[in-house]
Amino acid sequence: MPAQTIDPETMQQAAAEASRLMKALANPDRLLILCELSGGERCVSELEAALGILQPTLSQQLSVLREEALVDTRREGRQIYYRVRSPRALAVLKVLYQQFCGGGKNR
Repeated sequence: MPAQTIDPETMQQAAAEASRLMKALANPDRLLILCELSGGERCVSELEAALGILQPTLSQQLSVLREEALVDTRREGRQIYYRVRSPRALAVLKVLYQQFCGGGKNR
């Protein structure tokens, strides 16, 4: 099977997108938030209780995840619910889970 060639401009654009995602995931708090959200939608108080991240830090990191289009929100009364928006982020989280949390022998 012949190797697929990608033009340099497309490759640079893809590398920039991948780097941006990896930068967002590189923060431990954001990574924890996305891991928790990969199990389904959560409100801020549920995230705070599950992760032990204090509300000011949690809000700051959720803001970054929104800016990077990695999470979506919906409001229900006074609560704001978050969910993972990015299929690419979910795919990377799955690999990270398998490598670091899934009991793999590669540690």
